Amino acid sequence: MRKLKVLALALICAVFAPVKADEGMWLLQLMQEQNLSDRMKAQGLKMDVADIYNPNGISLKDAVGIFGRGCTGEIISPDGLILTNHHCGYDAIQQHSSVEHDYLTDGFWAKDRSQELPTPGLTFKFVERIVDITDKVNEDIKKGKVTEINSFGYEYLDKLAKQELKKSDLKGKPGISTLALPFYEGNKFYLFFIKTYNDVRMVAAPPSSIGKFGGETDNWMWPRHTGDFSMFRIYADKNGNPAAYSKDNVPLKVKKHLAISLKGLQEGDYAMIMGFPGSTSRYLTQSEVKLRMDAVNTPRIQVREARQDVLRKEMAASDKVRIQYASKFASSSNYWKNSIGMNKAIIDNNVLETKAEQEAKFAQYAKDKNNADYAKVVSEIDDYVANITPITKEQTYFNETFRNGIEFGATYMIFNNLKTALQKGKKKDIEKSIEQLKEAYNAIHNKDYDHEVDRKVAKVLIPLYAQSVDADALPVFYETIKTKFNGDYNAYIDALYDNSIFSNEKNFNAFIENPTVEAIDNDLAIAYSTTKNEMAKKLYDKREKASGNIDLLHKTYVRGLCEMYAPTPKAPDANFTIRLTYGNVKPYDPKDGIHYNYYTTLKGVMEKEDPNNPEFVVPAKLKELYNNKDFGRYAMPNGEMPTCFLTTNDITGGNSGSPVINGSGELIGAAFDGNWESLSGDINFDNNLQRCIAVDIRYILFIVEKLGGCKNLIDEMTIIE
Repeated sequence: MRKLKVLALALICAVFAPVKADEGMWLLQLMQEQNLSDRMKAQGLKMDVADIYNPNGISLKDAVGIFGRGCTGEIISPDGLILTNHHCGYDAIQQHSSVEHDYLTDGFWAKDRSQELPTPGLTFKFVERIVDITDKVNEDIKKGKVTEINSFGYEYLDKLAKQELKKSDLKGKPGISTLALPFYEGNKFYLFFIKTYNDVRMVAAPPSSIGKFGGETDNWMWPRHTGDFSMFRIYADKNGNPAAYSKDNVPLKVKKHLAISLKGLQEGDYAMIMGFPGSTSRYLTQSEVKLRMDAVNTPRIQVREARQDVLRKEMAASDKVRIQYASKFASSSNYWKNSIGMNKAIIDNNVLETKAEQEAKFAQYAKDKNNADYAKVVSEIDDYVANITPITKEQTYFNETFRNGIEFGATYMIFNNLKTALQKGKKKDIEKSIEQLKEAYNAIHNKDYDHEVDRKVAKVLIPLYAQSVDADALPVFYETIKTKFNGDYNAYIDALYDNSIFSNEKNFNAFIENPTVEAIDNDLAIAYSTTKNEMAKKLYDKREKASGNIDLLHKTYVRGLCEMYAPTPKAPDANFTIRLTYGNVKPYDPKDGIHYNYYTTLKGVMEKEDPNNPEFVVPAKLKELYNNKDFGRYAMPNGEMPTCFLTTNDITGGNSGSPVINGSGELIGAAFDGNWESLSGDINFDNNLQRCIAVDIRYILFIVEKLGGCKNLIDEMTIIE
């Protein structure tokens, strides 16, 4: 391993005044350092940045948190009422839905708090504190406690996070955990203290004909007319501490909630978004962009499209299956279409050419600075890409097929333990394994799984995988198909789904009544899962070997780019930590002769209505409200009902549900999407095309009050007219 360097990091990325700042998912803790205040105020901010983020006091930061596993939510009442997107709450809505209580189709409205539904597994997380630990990491490198290449690995950082919590005044506080992460590709490190509440209850959700209006067709598109919102509430114990669900828990009295503005918005108005963007890759080289296109996006598109074709047919044929697979389909479809749009936008927006120009400029910069590390880093990254591309492609096909696509399998490790116990005659271990198998069987055959639907998915994906990868990437069960089933995929899959121990309750009960080593050895699902896992490990090991010191190369490249672009600051790539992005309400012109306004109205919903297309069905009650112009105080000055609007804010996945806030710190909408033309934005931001799509808060409150009949929720909010 090459000699390690310890960087003295007054990171150039973070210390100069910005020239243009619509681009950037900015770290709250660096706003002062990066002198963002002047630029934000020039664009319309009317409040002090200390009111946005104050490490020593309460600020807007305290009204925003992580909703569930991958979204943002904001607090909109003193009693812990959460606003997020409908698609963020979709898992919970689906979890509570059945054919008898189809909240997906009909919506859900709690008219009082006794009707709010406990949602097991759903959490809401606040960021309590952010600490710069860069010096601590560099000190550990200097002392030899960790190598530079491992300093931004999760094993080291998780250990460091736990150590720092033990030394903190927050040690032992209910719900507190810590997370240490690298930024700027390992040039900076921060520790986050997180407070998790795990009694979160469903409060309100519009019918999918509003919350998902436009469906796949309108996803990532503008103009948009989707009422993409849902509401939940945080409950805590009587002292306001996080606690498991209990009927004795009470709504959380929060430190901060967002006031809501009904004053509307105009073109050019200031808009900022605080949230948890998931992942961007703004510092990729040209070769790495091609890697994303060819080895990640293209295989993902192919496999998901094949699976979704099966699910569409099955969901259309059965209400039961539609409800079971609604969330799974939506999750799959979202980044299927995103991958299609990204590949198209990379070409349309000349991203590869832009990256090539940047690399040429960087080469000249390295030459001028006589920096040998900078001079060779891009070519070294290119060599890495050449090695990793075929492996990445295989891994994408594998993951999309066997991890994200086909659900059926067997818990081979538990079966192996049982086999050992049977061979040794250890009754206690046999009983323990049997109990574990019962849990595993129920986990597979859960309420959202249909064995016959999954069989049809397998019959499409297992042959597709074989057609898409080289022979050495095929798990050994493909040899079984060839030799024992004469290459007949359908025959193998039918045997797998009909005859395995985990195939059905009859087979499972027969096995646990008389478990034998022979039955385990001859079970297709166990062999399928075992060989699948062996291939996953083989592909992982191949990737690890081919990756070499790529993390250090990225660290060097990002440091050099930050120096080259000085004095303009650069934001670190998104990594699902709290960020601020600011911009303005603004229309855009995607093509010659086409102009998109910055807002849409309920009139557009009526124009899109198609009773024969489930994506564009309009509820009768909404049509009645529209025809009667019964919009209450939520209408625009011209009498129209606003639905969605555009801003120039820089967002990505994870920002879903994020609050869109005006210059006075008031809520004006909830971000839920980006526009089709800028889907290369995770890689290369285009200020002319990049737009955030948000649902107007006035439309949200109109639906809650007029369609949902939940004046009780409106009354607990702080509303400014």
